[in-house]
Amino acid sequence: MVNYWLAKQEPSGPRGYNFETLKKDKKTVWDGVHNNLALKHMREMKKGDLVLFYHTGDERQAVGIMEVVSEPYPNPKEDNKRFIVFDGKYKKSLKRPVTLDEMKKQKKFQNWELLRISRLSVMPVPKDIWNTILDISQN
Repeated sequence: MVNYWLAKQEPSGPRGYNFETLKKDKKTVWDGVHNNLALKHMREMKKGDLVLFYHTGDERQAVGIMEVVSEPYPNPKEDNKRFIVFDGKYKKSLKRPVTLDEMKKQKKFQNWELLRISRLSVMPVPKDIWNTILDISQN
């Protein structure tokens, strides 16, 4: 069974990485996560899961979908093995981005971690919220 996630990334700046770059690269290592709850979520990821790629910063919007193509594994760039990464590949761009403001207007989103824990960089997306975001992106 496929699980759904959202992963945030600053799209610009010295440490930035945006969805267009993933589209060009086709695949990336998702790293740099140190928050305990975000790491817990990453440990639950499985190969084949789908991830909403979310641009933070000035954009604050979901822009595309990537697929998890590896089980989580220790970050080779870190000495501490509790810091993990996963490999993700470009799946598809949303027809149009879905902004945080649009998500805040959805009543069923009110208890979702994206709206409650704004600093959390990786989180699960309930199937009904996933479907609603995809529906909004079609309009």
